[in-house]
Amino acid sequence: MAKYIPQVDGIERKHMIRVPEVIREASGIRIFGKRLKSFLFTTDVAIIKNTDADAVIAVYPFTPQPLITHAIILSADIPVFCGVGSGISTAKRILNLALDAEFKGAMGVVVNSPTSNEVIKQMRDSIDIPIIVTIVSEYEDVQKRIEAGATIINVSGAEETAKIVKKVRSQYPNFPIIATGGPTEENMRETIRAGANAVAFTPPTSAEILRQIMIEHRKKCKNRRPE
Repeated sequence: MAKYIPQVDGIERKHMIRVPEVIREASGIRIFGKRLKSFLFTTDVAIIKNTDADAVIAVYPFTPQPLITHAIILSADIPVFCGVGSGISTAKRILNLALDAEFKGAMGVVVNSPTSNEVIKQMRDSIDIPIIVTIVSEYEDVQKRIEAGATIINVSGAEETAKIVKKVRSQYPNFPIIATGGPTEENMRETIRAGANAVAFTPPTSAEILRQIMIEHRKKCKNRRPE
């Protein structure tokens, strides 16, 4: 029988981003004593400050900058995993950004698929926080990633995500896996059943949320108009 969980909200903070309940079916990953199941995929500090997700995975399509890392960590009251490099960043910059993220209080760092195993090894020799390595295809050599120092595998394979997760899980029964959940709860459940320990959830943007709020405001104003 499921236990009743009391919920306490503030007067002004009832409107927030809540991750889909299906994510709670995942086992979670225990990192530094904290059990994390839901990772919010965003760099929007307003959304980060108004969510019930367990952690933030802050990756963006530009060269990572320490100022952005600082702003996200400063605004978050949940663990932050920062993107520190991809195919457009040099090895030296990735290493420096990883060290900076650890010093600023990030719980972990994230590198994208093009990052070489040599760079991952250098990071592993330099920082003490988890290294999340993203894979995008079932043909990537996961064994080499693990040997280089990956702490967690993050699967981001679009519609192939569940398939990739299942393959990785069959080869590594106990290795931590985060995976993108997809657009629907059924997609998320499929990913969890395939073997993902945690799910990365992409929230609606601030613009999308504000658009819905303004639609409601207009409806209320229309209903109040004088006859």
